[in-house]
Amino acid sequence: MINDYKDLVVWQKAMRLVEEIYRLVSFLPKEEMYGLSDQMRRAVVSIPSNIAEGYDRNSDKELANFLHIARGSCAELETQILICINLGYFQEKQIETAFNLLIEVRKMLNAFIKKTTE
Repeated sequence: MINDYKDLVVWQKAMRLVEEIYRLVSFLPKEEMYGLSDQMRRAVVSIPSNIAEGYDRNSDKELANFLHIARGSCAELETQILICINLGYFQEKQIETAFNLLIEVRKMLNAFIKKTTE
């Protein structure tokens, strides 16, 4: 039974993604402290934050809006991860867990959006 946004599996997985991204950005070069590192942290934190805010609005329309924002943050984060790979900051093996979580969260958000807009 879901009594709170913290009971949502998508929120829980998004929180795990936050932990994984924070771990990864610690490997970025110092010159990226205020560039990619900061952007990636903001994007990943936005995902569970928007899920929580939308859920607590008690309106399917508002929930769907915040879920769309969370999904947009997923796309932003994916782009930033790909930039890090292209720049040689991360190897694909390094980001495997984060990338799989990101894909899973995005799929769950898509299903949740569909459910709230039916």
